[in-house]
Amino acid sequence: MGYRRSTGTAQHPHHTASCIMGTIGKKKGTHRPAHGCTTIPRLALELKQIIHCTSHPKLPQVTPIRVMMPLGQLIKGASLDELIQMCIQTFDSEGNVCQGSELVQIMLTMHGFLIPSADLLNKLRTLYEEALEKRSLIFCLKVCYFVRYWITELWTMFKMDQRLTQTMEEFQEMVRAEGEESHWRLLDTAQINSREWSRKLTQRIKPNCSKKRKVSLLFDHLEPQELAEHLTYLEFKSFRRISFSDYQNYIVNGCVKDNPTMERSIALCNGISQWVQLMVLSRPTPQLRAEVLTKFIHVAQKLQQLQNFNTLMAVIGGLCHSSISRLKETSSHVSHDVHKVLNEMTELLSSCRNYDNYRRVYNECSNFKIPILGVHLKDLISLYEAMPDFLEEKKINVPKLHSMYNHINELIQLQNIAPPLDANMDLVHLLTLSLDLYYTEDEMYELSYAREPRNHRAPVSGTSDYLYIVSFHLNFASSRGLHTGNNTNS
Repeated sequence: MGYRRSTGTAQHPHHTASCIMGTIGKKKGTHRPAHGCTTIPRLALELKQIIHCTSHPKLPQVTPIRVMMPLGQLIKGASLDELIQMCIQTFDSEGNVCQGSELVQIMLTMHGFLIPSADLLNKLRTLYEEALEKRSLIFCLKVCYFVRYWITELWTMFKMDQRLTQTMEEFQEMVRAEGEESHWRLLDTAQINSREWSRKLTQRIKPNCSKKRKVSLLFDHLEPQELAEHLTYLEFKSFRRISFSDYQNYIVNGCVKDNPTMERSIALCNGISQWVQLMVLSRPTPQLRAEVLTKFIHVAQKLQQLQNFNTLMAVIGGLCHSSISRLKETSSHVSHDVHKVLNEMTELLSSCRNYDNYRRVYNECSNFKIPILGVHLKDLISLYEAMPDFLEEKKINVPKLHSMYNHINELIQLQNIAPPLDANMDLVHLLTLSLDLYYTEDEMYELSYAREPRNHRAPVSGTSDYLYIVSFHLNFASSRGLHTGNNTNS
């Protein structure tokens, strides 16, 4: 996902002022790619999956019964207050979730599209106080069960949202002051502090263009299978950290501002794509460059076998970047069979017919798989913009929330499936360092032209087309001026 402003120069007449996220630039009506545009949907998202811990041992368990929400009356929408009441009534007097548990999940995970979390909690507090005045203790208990379910299932919200945490503390103090000790225990958030938490990202390495990293020798020592496995480990580590709130923030805000996990994952994909290019360009002769190119195509085959489509996009994107695809003499030393494989890969990842080939193959995969997140986020953004937030009488469009929840939840569920591999942590560390690259697009092209000057002539191979990947329909580069590709340490 290229969040980079192109730095066009006189030497590169085809540079563009900006490029769409994830687009491999190809000017309309010409067969020449726009220099400066990056080649992949630079989305790999970071936020450690929510790890469900057991509730407080002295409290009754919340036992949700996972059933599909019967939209029924909700097809025509509902007010926020009506949805809250329906969620509260979903709990029985013992804290079990009865029919409609998916509505509770949707409300708690998607409410950020409707109301800030702290405001939702304040509404619940008001309902609790009103019920307490009427001595409707069963309703008070259900409100507490609803809040406890929120704490148990989506506890990271209370780690990330300081205002929500403060509101919860005020709610707890009010309940305890009323002498409802059993209710207070249900609202206890102390359990959150004991849970595994890895939201904090590692310190970024600041770009220092005067100190280029040496080209990694790690590539020479790893076979395609091993290299693919360790790249998949890094990708999954990044992918499994995504949360509902990350998706929500990105969809609503349309950018990665104040979303460091998203930025970090974008940098990982940028780093992989650029590393692929540098590995090829680091070799002095066409024969040696062809060997590296061939090896990376074999890595891509292994990535497809591992069903890691996001890193597959990064690798193929690097190989199809115009700084590499312009190397005709290098290409002439690549065997016909290898060219055929590369063509098949580019066809698989093509954006034609809305990524029809990729979607078909992806849907046929089971168990562990890592999607091309840019494609699926594009779907979410399209859904978010296509459907109205409110229906008649300003009622919330519940079917829209339901559809978005299903799309996001499908991705979240993939985080629970561990990759079928064992990673060597020393190799993971070395590979992570190798992906910290500080090269600009202009520098990449300078190296490419140094290997094979413009007037160099060689037979044109069958793989001369460029990969087109449009992860999003929004042009973030020009509006945000975000730069990535120089920090991938996750």
